[in-house]
This record gives sequence, C-alpha cells and structure tokens, in this order.
Amino acid sequence: MISNAFIPKLFSLLREGYSFKTFKSDALAGLTVAIVALPLAMALAIASGVSPDKGLTTAVIAGFMISFLGGSRVQIGGPTGAFVVVIYTVIAHHGYDGLIMATLLAGLFMIIAGYTKLGQLIKFIPYPVIVGFTAGIAVIIASSQVKDFFGLTIAQPPVDFIHKWQSYFEALNTTCPTAIIIGVLALAIILLLRHYAPKWPGYLIAIGICAVIVAAFHLPIETIGSRFPNLLSGLQLPRLPIWSFTKFQHIVPSAFTIAFLASIESLLSAVVADGMTGFKHRSNQELIGNGVANIASALFGGLPATGAIARTATNIKSGGKTPIAGIFHAIFILLFMLFAMKIIAFVPMAALAAILFIVAWGMSEIHHFIHILRLSSSDRFVMFLTFGLTVFVNLTVAIGVGVTLTSLLFMRHMSRTVKIHTQGRSSIDIYDIKYEEENQRLDLPPGVEVFQITGPVFFGVAGDLLEALKLMGQMPRVLILRMRLVPYLDTSGEIVIKNIVKQCRDSNTTVILSAVQKQPAKVLLKGGTKDGKDGVLFSPDYSSAINTAEKIKGVKS
Repeated sequence: MISNAFIPKLFSLLREGYSFKTFKSDALAGLTVAIVALPLAMALAIASGVSPDKGLTTAVIAGFMISFLGGSRVQIGGPTGAFVVVIYTVIAHHGYDGLIMATLLAGLFMIIAGYTKLGQLIKFIPYPVIVGFTAGIAVIIASSQVKDFFGLTIAQPPVDFIHKWQSYFEALNTTCPTAIIIGVLALAIILLLRHYAPKWPGYLIAIGICAVIVAAFHLPIETIGSRFPNLLSGLQLPRLPIWSFTKFQHIVPSAFTIAFLASIESLLSAVVADGMTGFKHRSNQELIGNGVANIASALFGGLPATGAIARTATNIKSGGKTPIAGIFHAIFILLFMLFAMKIIAFVPMAALAAILFIVAWGMSEIHHFIHILRLSSSDRFVMFLTFGLTVFVNLTVAIGVGVTLTSLLFMRHMSRTVKIHTQGRSSIDIYDIKYEEENQRLDLPPGVEVFQITGPVFFGVAGDLLEALKLMGQMPRVLILRMRLVPYLDTSGEIVIKNIVKQCRDSNTTVILSAVQKQPAKVLLKGGTKDGKDGVLFSPDYSSAINTAEKIKGVKS
C-alpha cells in the first residue's frame, strides 16, 4: 500500500469530491495567475539568456506537472529568478544542450530526494545562507538588465560581474534616452498600480502600455521582435539532448545547484502556502512532483522550474482551492502561446528590464538582510560570504561554502555546550552541578571517580573525554560516566568511549555507564560495548551506579 506521503495532493482531493463551485473558483484563479505569470516567464527567460518562448514553455509544462503531481494544494510552478544566474552560466559554458542535460539530471536528483524522504532536511539549510545567495542573485539579475534599461549598444555583456560592469561604463556613450524613458514609464506604472490598485496585473499593464506606445510612435528601441525574430508559436516536440560524457561530467555540479535551488524554493513556497491556507503540504511528494516537472520541461526545451512564492500567493488570494487552479494557469498560458505570440513582438526590452528590477528588489528581501546584520557576527559573516561568492564567483561555490562554514560554526557552538566534569555523590540535581562544592566529593566511596557529561558527544568534542581521563592521574577502581544528558553519540564519540574502556581495563578499572539514553546506547551496543563485557557495566540511574560501585571488590564503602 502506497503511503499518503507519496500520493499527489490532486489525487487525494479529487477522491474527496470536486464541486462546480470549486471548479469556477480554480478557473478564475488560474486565469489571474496566468496574467501575472505571462510577463514574468518571458522576462526571466530573457534574463537567463534565452528567448521568451522558453520561459512560456516552462510555465506551461512544468506549471502543469507541479500542480498535477505535487504535494501542495495551491502551489504554482514555473521559471523563477533563482535560476537566472545558473541558467545563464550553464548556457555560456556548455550551450543550451548542456542546460537541458543539467535540468534532466536535477529532476532525477529531486525524485530520488523525494523517495528517500529528504524533504524535511531542507528546513536545516541555514537562513543566513539562503538570504545571502538570494540577495546575491537579486544583484546579478538587476545588473543583467542595465544594458536593456539604458539601451546600451553591447554585443554580448560578459558573464563575470566585474567585467560586465566595465563593459557598461565603456558603453555609456551609446545610452538610448528613449529606452530610459520607456523603462522609467514601466517602473512608474508598476509601482503606482501596486500602491493604488494592488489587485491589478501591474506587469502586464505596464508592458502593454509601453508596447502600444512603441508601436504607435515607431520608437527606435529594441523590442522582443527585433531581438528574437523567430519566436516559436506553441510547444516544440519533446527531444533528448545530444549526449556527451565529458559534458555530463561538467554539468553535474550545476545539476546539483539546480536541484538544490528548486527544492528549497518549492518547499519554502509550500510552507508559505500552508500558513496562508491552514493546510499541510506533502514535502517529499512536492520534491517528486518538481523533479518530474523539471524532466518534462527539459524534454520540451524549457528551463528549470520550481514553485514560485509570489505566484502561489496570488493564486491563494484569487480564490484557488486545489491544484486544478495551477493546471488552468498552464492551460491559459498555452492558449496565449498558440494564438497571441505575434503580439509580444512589440514589447520593448526596456519594459521587461523594469519588470526584472522589481523582481530583483523583491528577491533581495532587504529587511531580512538588515535583520541578520543585527544578529551574531558569525551569522553576518556567513551571509556576507555567501552573498560575495554568489556575485563574484558562482552560486555553486557560494552554497557549498556557506553551508559548510555554517555547519562548522554550529559544531563549534555545540562543542562549547558540552560539559565534562567530576561530580560528588550528593549532586543529584544535574542543574546544580556547576555550583557543586568540592567537599561533596568526600561522600564518594574511596576508589570511585564520577564524570558527568552534558551535551552531544560527537567528533568535535570526543577528544575532551580522553583529556579529562588523563587529568585524573592515578586511575580509580571504578569510573562512573553519567550520560543521562547525552542525547547523541556519533562514531567518534563511540570510539573514544571504547578507548576509555580499554585504558580502564588495562588499569583494572571498572567502567559504569549510568542512565545511557536510547540513541547512545544503540551506538555503543553496535560498536561492541555491552553490559558485563570488558569491564563495562550499564546502570539505569546514578544511585544504582553508586550501589554497584560499592559492591565491586577493592572499593570501600
């Protein structure tokens, strides 16, 4: 029997029944989201270095599959700003076939992650890392639109951030005032509508007005039609990329990055949706649905895709109740591709650049960036490092370094919480151990030593146990290790315990492990440390350990 965790949300909801009222609500919400997604899909595709029809294809194919197979009621999928940097870089180095290959592989990684129940692990990605690379992506997206917004004459801006800006400054004398006016007009329309009519589709209205002005007055600025004269109407037939093992080896890191970004953004979006609707998504099925969606998008020549937070929120606010709304969103965009592609030829590039400036500002989440500046120095350092690596190196390195550094800082912090100290017989309340008086140790039977261990024992602190043992000098007849407050023991900790047991056995010292919790006990038993073997005894509590120690030959009570 298949667990509910691996059943698409759509299938479960359809079993419960689907009314005509819900159908109408989903259809209206799907139309509203399609109107919002239409200009975004085109703008994000162009920012990624491909034609706008690639973005629309992604919205149709991936948007449909994410709703059809995903684990959320209201998730809307499609291209997002998070992928712009990766897509642009992959295409620049490996061509569009390299991107297709990377997207296919990323989809496979996500499916594997879903079926191995890794969906819950995404929540452990450090927040400073997420804010750092998201803000870095926002800066790169905004930087990529400077050329179109100012109408600069540059054949192909460099991929590298610094060289890109050098090319902009060198081309300042080619600035087009008309492009700037159109770009500023689009910005003004979007911002005014957001303030005075937030429910109106500001992006679509802005590019519509700008397109009419450009067409009516025959303004000499670059449009989608002039840059992409051979736009595809409708969907292309699915095809596999040209295979190359060498290219495959090179795109594996990018595939991991795409899978990582898609997983994070999709699950974050699903969590936001849960908060807005009061329902709960299925995280592992959401990963599986997104994985299949990316494979399907790649086969149809689309881009990487994931759940989009802004479009999902629009769906909810527009009355979307089930994944059918997301399916309608994909259908409406497909109808546009089939019957209205010629219209977008008049859309000015400067207006799309204005849209992406707004998208970049939204992605930057400046309030979260400022908030982290008020927190610990380690959080600030991780955020700035991830941000800098994203902008000046690449996203793959930024994420890897950010997560690794945060993990190391966390382990250092955890190691500082671990306490290993001697204890007297009358110190029963472990919270008072810090204030224990030295004369309490006189209550212990002669020949008995007690160590209290507080906190997880892992490779970062395991060596401290041996150091504490060395500081004792003469070995006691019985060594009691109180482990009631040791919630976790890793392999390094288990090996150190075994080394302590060995040293104690060589000195004819019996080791009593007191109140060992379930996880450490399991690790010790698997490692061969058993009750009554090699001079080791297990005791359920501290009092029993003392009583056992008093019965051992050589200990005087």
